[in-house]
Amino acid sequence: MAVQDTTTGVDVEAVLFTQEAADDPHAGYRTLLERCPVARAEGFGGEPAVYISGYEDVLWALRHPEVFASAGAMELGEQPLIPLQVDPPRHTKYRRLLNPEFVPRKVAELEPDVRVLVSSIIDEFADRGSCDFHEEFATPLPSTIFLRLMGLPLDDLPMFLQWRDNSIRPDVAPGDFEAADRIRHETAKSINVYFEQALDDRLREPSDGLLSQLVRAEIDGERLTRRELLGICHLLLLGGLDTVTATLDCMIVYLAQHPDRRRRLVDDPSLIGPSIEELLRHQTPVMMIPRIIKEPTTMRGVRLETGDRVTLLIGAANADESAFPDSGELDLSRDASKHLAFGAGNHLCLGQYLARIELRVGLEEWHRRIPEYRIADGAEIHYSPGIRQANHLPLVF
Repeated sequence: MAVQDTTTGVDVEAVLFTQEAADDPHAGYRTLLERCPVARAEGFGGEPAVYISGYEDVLWALRHPEVFASAGAMELGEQPLIPLQVDPPRHTKYRRLLNPEFVPRKVAELEPDVRVLVSSIIDEFADRGSCDFHEEFATPLPSTIFLRLMGLPLDDLPMFLQWRDNSIRPDVAPGDFEAADRIRHETAKSINVYFEQALDDRLREPSDGLLSQLVRAEIDGERLTRRELLGICHLLLLGGLDTVTATLDCMIVYLAQHPDRRRRLVDDPSLIGPSIEELLRHQTPVMMIPRIIKEPTTMRGVRLETGDRVTLLIGAANADESAFPDSGELDLSRDASKHLAFGAGNHLCLGQYLARIELRVGLEEWHRRIPEYRIADGAEIHYSPGIRQANHLPLVF
């Protein structure tokens, strides 16, 4: 059954949840923004669903968790992912605990080590003249940094990556939500078993890394419960292993397909930092995030009732002409700093500054070492829906 907006008849499913939409979402964004910026539809399984695409509307929703709640909006773990799936005031206390590890000053200290890591990764394939960028660069860069920060063994990375994919993009037939939920549930249990043991190990024998800090952390004078610790670990696993990989995939595909933009970055590396914001806007990797209505409200004449499930379309908001004129064009001179790729409000991405360091240093060193590259002949690049990660990315240079 098609997921159609009840007023305009726009097939929201076709606009958002097809392979074509994941590969090139801008046409779908335009359809929603022009015809039904707040779309009410009968969602998958017959449940009411709302899709919000306008920039100001999405921004308002992100800034008002008392109306658009995160708690209960989705299930990925055995317990809530903390602080993502917790709303204020408890959310504020978790953020206060975690923020010191991710503030700009703290993550800036990592830049020399990140640069060494990036250079060593490129050394593995630079002389070969080809690589699978997704497998050989975009995956090991953020993953290695995450494991170092957490104090976890690099040998466990293949298992972590499988858990990541099972959680975010389970391998099921399109629309088979029951099978996807089963995979996520079983994966969440495995993740909990792993981190239960890791936390016990850190209690007995502390080591360097965030995991050892967390196991002794306190809020209001009390140690975190095991359920809270597992919720934090599960979120850090998914965030640390997925979104930067997806973002690098999106950026390099675009730059490989638009050599004029790529050459500007090669000729003037000082443009890379500011250009990352425009690339994040135009190629928004996290296309959508879920919310659930906590208090009734009306948006653009559409009534939203308590319990309604809402999808905030971050990618569409970043393509809204009212916020970003000529939004369909990637303009490296644009000030795109108000984009919503990292969210906004209380749930602004905890790791945004670390992500920017990884992206900037990664693109700087890549283009310094490999200024000319293209997608291999005959390669078809497809993205996963929801979070736009490439299935593979063969490059030649």
